[in-house]
Formats: sequence, structure tokens, C-alpha cells
Amino acid sequence: MMVSASIERELSAETFPIRDGVFVAVVGPSGAGKDTVIGFARACFTEETRLEFIRRVITRPSDAASEDHDTLAEAAFVEAEADGAFAISWEAHGLRYGIPVDVDWSVANGRVAVANVSRAIIPTLRERYANLAIVEITASPEVLAERLAMRGRESRGEVLARLARSANVTLSGPGVTSIDNSGPRDAAGERFAEVLRKAMAFSDMSGLI
Repeated sequence: MMVSASIERELSAETFPIRDGVFVAVVGPSGAGKDTVIGFARACFTEETRLEFIRRVITRPSDAASEDHDTLAEAAFVEAEADGAFAISWEAHGLRYGIPVDVDWSVANGRVAVANVSRAIIPTLRERYANLAIVEITASPEVLAERLAMRGRESRGEVLARLARSANVTLSGPGVTSIDNSGPRDAAGERFAEVLRKAMAFSDMSGLI
């Protein structure tokens, strides 16, 4: 946490939004397969040093059925948040989520940072990062319902309520790419990989200006 705090102090002297690199915000409803698509891209770019896949901090234990993330208890998360450990944090579905503040250093130094985030924080991200690419991973309602049911975390009523909330959320503004992940993983994964290639090319050009 001390390293993160020092990064925050260093960046506080700079003018926001942070430039040079690109922040790639991956959004979409639960069950759309965001982690699967991100995992595909990570496997494609194992030797790519310009890309950084951000590990989230969540107030939920990590298990084999969910994303690979760091876990903090509720009280510890609140303390870390107050200490400036997160660049962005939010609450959803009774949990707290945080993106470590180290991501600011990565973007400021021309890297492409990829993170799974909530659609609700897009306005905050637009203010914080000059170069923001938003990738919305979607799937048909039938596929979403099937995937959520297979998780076994929620009742049928809770699944239906979650789907209804997702249907009411729309994205607008520049830099939004929508990828349908209802079919084969590789098809959506390749489209996402192409977005990352373009982001890296943009970051390379930005660093020359």
C-alpha cells in the first residue's frame, strides 16, 4: 500500500486526465463472459510488455469458478480506499471493487491497461484518462440466463432481476466497441485482441508526440 500511495502523490502533481497510454475498460452484464474474453487476449499476448491486465481487488473470496482477483475484507477495503490505494473503486451487488492505483503509473508511461469495470464508473474514467477505450461484451438474453444459472450463486428470481437491470443500461459516447460473445469464445476473443492491437498502436504514436 505504501508504494501505491507514493504513486498517487506523484501523480497528484500532474494534470488529469492522464495521457500517453490507454485505459481499456471492459464492461457488460454478468454472464456475458468478460473474464473469458480477457483471458483469451491474455493468452494471445503473453510476450507483450506494452499490455497490462489489471488484477482487481474485491471483497469476495477468490475461487476456481470466478476471476483471479485479490481479496480484502470489507473493513480492510475501506481502509485501503481511504489511504489512496485505488485509482477507481465502486460498489455493486453487495460487494466492493477496486482498481489498484498503480494503473495510473502504467497509463502515464504509455502502457495499455485492461480492466473489467462497472459501466456506472465510465464517466469517472473519462475524466481520469485521456485515452479511454470501452469494450462492451454482450450476449443474448437466453445465453446470459443460462450462464448465470450454471453459476449457481443466485436464485431464478435473482437471475431474472439481474438481467432486467442489465437490459436498462445503455452506453453512449466515443470509443465504445460492442462485442457479442453469444457464440464461440475465439470469435469474441479475436475481436477483443484486435481492439488491444489498435490501442497499443495508438499508445505508440501518442508517445512520439
